[in-house]
Amino acid sequence: MKVYKYGANVDTDVIIPARYLNAPDPASLASHCMEDIDPDFASTVEEGDIIVAGPNFGCGSSREHAPLAIQSSGVKCVIAPSFARIFYRNAINIGFPIMECAEAAEEIGLEDKLTVDFKTGAIVNETRRKSYQSAPFPEFINEIVQEGGLLNSLKKRGLGK
Repeated sequence: MKVYKYGANVDTDVIIPARYLNAPDPASLASHCMEDIDPDFASTVEEGDIIVAGPNFGCGSSREHAPLAIQSSGVKCVIAPSFARIFYRNAINIGFPIMECAEAAEEIGLEDKLTVDFKTGAIVNETRRKSYQSAPFPEFINEIVQEGGLLNSLKKRGLGK
């Protein structure tokens, strides 16, 4: 598990540049994820890696491709002090967990090893032996994330087609 660390105001056009929005599938989106800010990201990211960023992560357009590109690249979650509201909602809608914690985002470094608990909101920096507390999602949002997104959650409850 690696940490990828970025600054404030990482916008959706940096997460997945507009020139790739017609990509035919999530794997294609993932292959171009973060390439304008971190050209090596797509070739080095591994399943379970975590992005840590500054405030207002996912600002910019309302494109739902941004959290999908990150999720499809294998990233486990994004930790930031705050998220653009539309990115936040799009992430939940596809079942991609994000955690808001300013102290963790500030202190976590590239070499740190983390464990996260989405149900409790706990973030543990195993390297520095320090714990942080993110506000946990309400149970209904946890269920959406655990079911792989809003549509899957609705289907499970017999409300979607």
